[in-house]
Amino acid sequence: MQGDAQEPEGGPLIADAVKDNWVDTRAPAWARPYLRLSRMDRPIGTWLLLLPCWWGLLLAMLVSDRASWFDLWIFAGCAIGATLMRGAGCTWNDISDRDFDGTVERTRNRPIPSGQVSVRQALIWMSAQALVSLCILLTFNWAAIALGFLSLVPVLVYPFAKRFTWWPQLFLGLAFNWGALLAWTAHSGSLGWPAITLYCAGIVWTLFYDTIYAHQDIEDDALIGIKSTARLFGAQTPSWLLYFLIGSVILLGFAALQGAGARSIPSLLIALAGPWAFGWHLNWQLRHFRSGDQSGLVRLFRSNRDAGLMPVLFFAIALCV
Repeated sequence: MQGDAQEPEGGPLIADAVKDNWVDTRAPAWARPYLRLSRMDRPIGTWLLLLPCWWGLLLAMLVSDRASWFDLWIFAGCAIGATLMRGAGCTWNDISDRDFDGTVERTRNRPIPSGQVSVRQALIWMSAQALVSLCILLTFNWAAIALGFLSLVPVLVYPFAKRFTWWPQLFLGLAFNWGALLAWTAHSGSLGWPAITLYCAGIVWTLFYDTIYAHQDIEDDALIGIKSTARLFGAQTPSWLLYFLIGSVILLGFAALQGAGARSIPSLLIALAGPWAFGWHLNWQLRHFRSGDQSGLVRLFRSNRDAGLMPVLFFAIALCV
């Protein structure tokens, strides 16, 4: 009927996608549902999966005090792998949550509940992304390869965590920060305590940013019985965010101290400046947190890319001192 709103080519737009993103504006129409399944229209998740990888690699380089051309491949391979595995993980999440997503305003236009992609097509797309990621993983040492396979456990469990625990953000943290262990091991050949400390710091950081993110869906989640830390904490969320802020900064600082402690004093101080700048950014987010401000919640969540880049910057500078 004339005057009716028409669905855009390639399927309906996703509610929290980045405005004028390349998927909606430049990707072929046939590819858009698959790219949206992989959240290519929302790159923040890829950053949040990638940054712990770079933390782990740089910290391993600080400890070993050596660098090689292969480290450049680890750096790039982690970026490609994070993009693909985030896509595969999100596809798996949408397959698992297809019965819930159609009942939530923010997610009802996702490709599976809106009928743009079948479950079978989604499974094929997920497998293709995982297969290319496997090819990258196989270029690393055997210890890193083993860790890569182990990472599938939290990835597979996470979509179901919101159904049996109030702490699904913890399971997301276990999955999203695994790269800190893997990248460290890809450089050094074995795990070390600084990497484990770094992993724990990332998990607590995930509790911080994904609790903020979960406040977008708090009303819909309550209606359909989905659990989250946002629902659990309620009005006490700012206090819990402060605890997560302090915990992540302390753990990240301790990891930096473990990693750069044997280096020169200037190198150590620069490395420790990373957790300080990271904590400053998280404190800025906490001061601007408003649970009812939907656009503000998205803005704060996305700003964690900048928070996570700060340790990357300072760890890299510390390597040069």
